Amino acid sequence: MEKIEAGNALHRAFSVFLFNSKYELLLQQRSATKVTFPLVWTNTCCSHPLYRESELIEENCAGVRNAAQRKLFDELGIVADELPVDQFIPLGRMLYKAPSDGKWGEHELDYLLFMVRDVKLDPNPEEVADVKYMNRHQLKELLRKADAGEDGVKLSPWFRLVVDNFLMGWWDHVEQGTLQGAADMKTIHKL
Repeated sequence: MEKIEAGNALHRAFSVFLFNSKYELLLQQRSATKVTFPLVWTNTCCSHPLYRESELIEENCAGVRNAAQRKLFDELGIVADELPVDQFIPLGRMLYKAPSDGKWGEHELDYLLFMVRDVKLDPNPEEVADVKYMNRHQLKELLRKADAGEDGVKLSPWFRLVVDNFLMGWWDHVEQGTLQGAADMKTIHKL
């Protein structure tokens, strides 16, 4: 967090929002061993592109798409064949900063990737404590519990920013099959 506050720790990230064919969003609870934001509920998968050629490609967000495919396998055991890279739809980017525990935190330019696909899950317990598919009503109930501090429910700050600013409108596009029309990769939303 010290480096973040000094302005030296901005990095690229991605957040995947994977919906099944019933238009339910797959959420994960981060494992207790995560350095930042352990045991919080968040979107399907979030991580960072690595400094490797395949994840540095800027054209059509190919690098972050490749990174997302890699990390979905690492965390949730979803094999690459089930997640064609060209099926990830980049909808937007946001810039945010969030402390975790005082020592650690995040300062990220976060690429928001959406996909509708039925997949087989095999979560890695070192990365993920739990997973749940949720419809809109169930997600609203999870938000209510987080806001009330009920049942120890906590949400990641980046997920909450997406929920509060974009998700419900984008969910309409998921259900209507019009995600491409919702994309705005030119704007960086400073949240």
